[in-house]
Amino acid sequence: MTTNTPTLVLVYQRTSLPWVFESAQRAGIGLVLIPRPDEAVSEDRLPPAVVDVLRLDIEADPAGALDALRRRHEENAFQGIATLYDPAVPFVAEAAELLGLPGIGRDAALGAQDKRVMRERLAAAGLHVPGFVRLDDTDDWTKAAHLAFPVVVKPAHGFSSLGVTKAESPQSLRSVVDEVRETCRSKLGRVDGLVVEEYLDGPEFAVESLAHAGDVQILTIGYKGDPQGPHFEEGVYRAPARLPEAVQEDIRREVTAAHKALGITDGPTHTELRLRGGVTPYLLEMGARIGGSGVSQYIASRVTGIDFAAQALRIAVGIAPESLSAGPLPTAVAAAANYIVPCGGSGRITAIHGLDELRDDPRVDHVVQMLFPGDVVRPYPDFTGYPAFVLSRHANTAEAEEFHQFLERAIRIDYAADDTDHRDEEQQA
Repeated sequence: MTTNTPTLVLVYQRTSLPWVFESAQRAGIGLVLIPRPDEAVSEDRLPPAVVDVLRLDIEADPAGALDALRRRHEENAFQGIATLYDPAVPFVAEAAELLGLPGIGRDAALGAQDKRVMRERLAAAGLHVPGFVRLDDTDDWTKAAHLAFPVVVKPAHGFSSLGVTKAESPQSLRSVVDEVRETCRSKLGRVDGLVVEEYLDGPEFAVESLAHAGDVQILTIGYKGDPQGPHFEEGVYRAPARLPEAVQEDIRREVTAAHKALGITDGPTHTELRLRGGVTPYLLEMGARIGGSGVSQYIASRVTGIDFAAQALRIAVGIAPESLSAGPLPTAVAAAANYIVPCGGSGRITAIHGLDELRDDPRVDHVVQMLFPGDVVRPYPDFTGYPAFVLSRHANTAEAEEFHQFLERAIRIDYAADDTDHRDEEQQA
């Protein structure tokens, strides 16, 4: 049952990314924020719509966090719980089930978060799936040697491009598996297993969707570049993608069928896929969340005029979205883009050139900076994070592409050698 002012617990959302907070305010939904443990949140300077802050560590102490949420719900009920942080999707699903709140359920969350399970369910539904092998025991890498090479090795529970690495031949497979396993251990704190799948050629696209009661509306299809590996660093996101109508329809059918195969009946999804041979959609993954910590909200809302996050939050508190159509894509009203500033090297950052000038560019709505001078960028496959996002609006996708070409020339990062590893070796000697 909802109230006139529903409240939703928002798990691990960065306050530096404003779009979801603004959408909640427009939707009339109060937010109880669970900030990430590594983020300092000042309670006298909270983002829009935040009415309370709960400091819980859902990764180090999930049982304790669930118990704290149960007590909070008993004392002061909230109507929903959601996250945009992919590793938190299973926790949110479990909390929703425990408290009787709207959600996708633990089984659907497993399929959306564990790439091994996702591949199996998509294959069982007859969707386009590359040859793949699940490695529950990473020492048993020879199980994947029969696949058609090159292949891509992925952490089962990874996110973004963390650890994703291409192996060109069976002879290199063992070293790549070992490399990805070590990345999981150092960045995730555990090795839950890997999936090895045949490399898909063709350009990459992202699809933003909204499901309610089993109906799925595809909002936007955006171009994500054509990364060749070996580590698949993300670079651009431009929507709407310039694709023939027939290809758009094939993507819409494949993504809609994937929702059914994974059991995602309610809420937002962020799907990444490749067009094999430039025409046939193969899903890389589907996340049961708004993508990019809110970047997908910016893209979808700018392109369609639909407040994607507001609709998703309504569903999360048990309110039907204002409009949902399971038919063709909404007509684009503009183009939107995200330029993901590449690291372009490794070491200790000494300077980042070109970002400050963009803050006054009329095409740019947001410059979201995550790395700063003094921060250390590790070489791939270690994933340090992205230096910055540049989010911009344009009359059409061609203008967005031209702007990204300009940004490739305008932004530069300077590095100095980092002696941290050398000092660590000396201390261990």
